[in-house]
Amino acid sequence: MGRPRNFDEKQVLESVREQFWNQGYGATSLQDLTDATGLGKGSLYGAFGDKRQLFLHVLDGYRTEQLDSVRAILTGPGTAVERLTLLVEGVANGFAEDPLRRGCLLVNSTSELHTNDPDVVSRARTSYQTVEDLLITCVTEAQRDGSVKADADPQELGRLILAVMQGIEFLAKTDMDSAALQQIARAALRFLG
Repeated sequence: MGRPRNFDEKQVLESVREQFWNQGYGATSLQDLTDATGLGKGSLYGAFGDKRQLFLHVLDGYRTEQLDSVRAILTGPGTAVERLTLLVEGVANGFAEDPLRRGCLLVNSTSELHTNDPDVVSRARTSYQTVEDLLITCVTEAQRDGSVKADADPQELGRLILAVMQGIEFLAKTDMDSAALQQIARAALRFLG
């Protein structure tokens, strides 16, 4: 029978996530992780596996949180166009207000690891496909209520909105000012009408 854990797993995973988010996967050492969590190597690896397994565990938790948030917005109260607006403007505001301008952990990780970690790429593709599907469904709903032209292609608009949100994230990392990021969001939303 294994020894009981003498640490708060949620807090440890949050500390690990912050470490990977701040430094990236490659630049984060085992020493960084033990320093961030206060756990020894044996405890950390015994509970979560090696560095890669720990990273994938943290990344999966992050993906779930982000997808749940997007799903809640796009299926929540209000008209379909109001929900799309809330999402796109929320992305612009969120990245603009982040003083570190770290961006999305999934995007950062995919950018860093896309050439040598197919598991990360697969997770990213699955996540973005889910977001795209949610956007398409919401655009289709907006077409039914007359807010979006009936002859518009919901897939094209869903992909455009996804690309705009990712572009806003990248531009936020270049220290583009909040007003410009919000202007991009509003301009993209005008394509819906």
